[in-house]
This record gives sequence, structure tokens and C-alpha cells, in this order.
Amino acid sequence: MTSLQTNSFPATPELPSDSGSQVQQPPTLLSPCDMGRFSLSHRIVLAPLSRLRSYNFTAQPHAALYYSQRATMGGFLIGEASGISETAQGYPNTPGIWRTEHVEAWKPIVKAVHDKGGLFFCQLWHAGRVSYRSFQPNGDPPISCTDKPPATEKDICGSTVPEYPPPQPLTAEGITQVVNDYRVAARNAMEAGFDGVEIHGGNGYLIDQFLKDQVNDRRDDEYGGSLENRCRFALEVVKAVSEEIGGHRVGIRLSPFANYNDCGDSDPEALGEFMCKSLNRYGILYCHMIEPRMVTQFEKREGEGRSLLAMRKAFKGMFIVAGGYDKEEGEKVIRNGGADLVAFGRLYLANPDLPKRFELGAALNEYDRSTFYTHDPVIGYTDYPFLEMH
Repeated sequence: MTSLQTNSFPATPELPSDSGSQVQQPPTLLSPCDMGRFSLSHRIVLAPLSRLRSYNFTAQPHAALYYSQRATMGGFLIGEASGISETAQGYPNTPGIWRTEHVEAWKPIVKAVHDKGGLFFCQLWHAGRVSYRSFQPNGDPPISCTDKPPATEKDICGSTVPEYPPPQPLTAEGITQVVNDYRVAARNAMEAGFDGVEIHGGNGYLIDQFLKDQVNDRRDDEYGGSLENRCRFALEVVKAVSEEIGGHRVGIRLSPFANYNDCGDSDPEALGEFMCKSLNRYGILYCHMIEPRMVTQFEKREGEGRSLLAMRKAFKGMFIVAGGYDKEEGEKVIRNGGADLVAFGRLYLANPDLPKRFELGAALNEYDRSTFYTHDPVIGYTDYPFLEMH
């Protein structure tokens, strides 16, 4: 699937450029747009959301209902973080994409989205040091850029976590192997039928650990020290994945301002801008940035005067923003040119028909945070109600 031509949502009419005093209307969340070779009917994206319902690290049949519920003709969904190798997992019941059985398990889920006319990307993920020996092969330490464990006291569920073990710093040879793991995972995602992949480079996981100077502060090789060196691993992954499946099918998610999983940086503006400029070399489809206000996983912190604008200007591809958006804020950032698309997490989780609700100005379901990360295949997963259409 390379193009999704749709008209399921009303578009803002485009006026001819020679229309005298008439001015072309700015786009809205419900305006169609071309994202590279893909045609989208609206700009509302399902953010990648870990749901911890993939037993034995394998996507389950109930995920087909979950994702297809949120699929629209010409809508864009980004799948939950999927481990690229047997060392990648950091939480229970997260899906993988490194084995044949993982590929086969994803196929009917992807098909269910495509049957609804949706566009579906697989998010490639490695937890790095945010893991335990129990998740690692042979009970080995987790891998990272460093030997410092995260000082995080709570996990994504908000639960108090045991102390993380010291990770094993990757050697240059080990880095080469992990880069290849990303390459193979991208190939597997295409075999499963996904339309492309998003490289998870944020939220304090492996790539972010290399990027951030408050974690990657002990290496004296080409992957540590300077900003350029700290970004080297991330860009090698982007290069490898783009060579494997084509840059037109590749996106990346970054969170330079965030301190998720004890992973902060002293100059996030410089880090974000350098990465955006560097990404242009590979012609990737999009950059997906988490807003500076989302310093922690769930809490917005306004008024710090930080902005993604310089990064938006630096990156030449499509720009997606995420971070606690509601409809009004989403409309504003699209209208003002701050982004091409807006990713919604909690609102989309609780409102499987979110684009339709936005179109109609309908009330939204309340989300239940206590069920975000339970392992139930229905409750808090596929049981959020749709609008009653009469």
C-alpha cells in the first residue's frame, strides 16, 4: 500500500492562487494532506502507546480489534513500541518484531487496519537500560551506552519499581550488532505488511540514552562526548533502516526536552536542532517530536518558554507533534504551521472514533488511567464506547 486516497472528512476548500482578494484558508485537523507518497484524509494521528497486552512478547488477536477500531479511511496509526531483539524488552507483555512468529502475529492486525483504509507504521524499540535481568537472555545485564542504571523510582504504570541493575555499556562491535537488529526489524515490519516504521528515539530508551549528555557522559570513543558523537548511533540506525526499506517509509520519534526514565540533556534545543538537520541527509518521511511541556510521562508543565519551532524549521520532511494535545491546541498548532500532523494518545485511547468526534464537536469519553497498562484483553482496551449514531 503506497497511497491512500480518501475523502471521509470535509476538507477546507483550497482557492486558486489567482483569486484576487481571496486567501487560501489555513489547514485544520480535518484537512487532508500528502505525507510523502501517502495521502491522508485528516491530520489526527494515533500516537504509539504501550498497552502491555502482547503475551509472551507476541502481538495478540485482540490487538486487531483495538487498532481497527481506531482506523479510519486515510488515517495514520503508529503502533505500540515493538522490541527489535531479544535484548530489547523492558516491560512485560510488550510485542516484538524480531522473530518469524512475531511477524506472523502482526499480519492479521495490520490487515485489519488496512481493511478500514488506514495507514499503519510499526514503532521499532529498544529499552536499553530501562530493563531487568529477568527480561534479558541468560539473565545478562541490560545494554546501554553507559554503566549507570536509571534512578527512576516509578515505571510507565506509575508503580514503584525495584532498583534497576547496572547496564553493560555497548562496545563498538555491540553497537554495530544493534544497528543491524534495527535493520532486520524494519525488514520484518515490511514482511508483516506495515506501511513503514517509526524509530523510537525518545522517552529515555536506548537511542535516547546515547543522545542525552546526562546519561552518555562516560564514553571516550566515537559514540560519546561531543554532540555529534552522541548522535552518531541514532543516525547510524536511521541510515541502516532507510537503506533497508527506503527513507520514504521511515519516521523517528524524539523527546529532547523530556527527562523520562532519568534521561535528560543539558541543552535540549541544540540536541533537537542538530538531530533535525542531520536527519535531512537521509530523506526520511517524518520527525515526531514530543513537546517540551511533557517533561515527565503524563504531566504538562507550561510556561517555560521552550519551543519546537527551530526544530520544525530545521527538518525538511513532515513534522508531527505530540504531548497532551486537545482539539483546540491541535487546531492551533496546525493552523499556525507549527506541525503538519498531531499525535493524540490518551484521547485516542479512550475515543476510538476520535476523528469523528472532533468533526462533530461531540463530547469525549473520559480515559481511565488505571487500565492503561493492565493486561486485560478487553477492559480499558477495546471497551471504550463509540458515538451512538442515529
